[in-house]
Amino acid sequence: MYFAIEGVIGVGKTTLARMLQPSFQANLLLEVFEENPFLSSFYADRARYAFQTQIFFLLSRYHQQNSNAPAMVASGQHLISDYTFEKDSLFASINLQGDELEMYYRVHEALAEKIPAPNLVVYLRASTATLMQRIAMRDRPYERQMDPDYIDLLNRAYDRAFLGESRRAPVLVLDANQIDFVRHPEDLAWVENRIRQSLQLPPFQPELPLPNHGEGSSEG
Repeated sequence: MYFAIEGVIGVGKTTLARMLQPSFQANLLLEVFEENPFLSSFYADRARYAFQTQIFFLLSRYHQQNSNAPAMVASGQHLISDYTFEKDSLFASINLQGDELEMYYRVHEALAEKIPAPNLVVYLRASTATLMQRIAMRDRPYERQMDPDYIDLLNRAYDRAFLGESRRAPVLVLDANQIDFVRHPEDLAWVENRIRQSLQLPPFQPELPLPNHGEGSSEG
């Protein structure tokens, strides 16, 4: 089985993927966003560096997924990714416009045909306030001036993309405001159970209730 974890910046995608790896005995496919040389400049001046940033991410994500995902899926082992290839066009729809956006879509459409779709997308949802808190906690230098309005825009775009009807894979929606899989093992167990149930991948317990405690502070 191949499932991907999605959500807005800071929601906990990479952390969750790493924490689930042992129990699923899975390969990991993690996004390598730090290698983008335009990223810091983009957060300082989005309009000026948007096209360079998006094209670099598109080609980098394509290379990583096309080179690794098919072989990992074919190996018979489970695969967990902390992003989907579709994510890239979601960011482009916000950051690009006009001829640049049209050119981007043409390239993305051609490349997407060669990328395998996951069996399931785990969509971690969180409020913009929660996301800003978690971004501040992890304190990455290029995120220190993150605009809350930009995160809110992304949040709404993610909802449109992963709660809408036109999707390549089934989506499991989890409220990341209500769970903290870093500090509470029972939350991690609940998430794992929901994923196994969605994939019909034993062992799992039907209708396992959500752990009852306050908001979490997981990162990733």
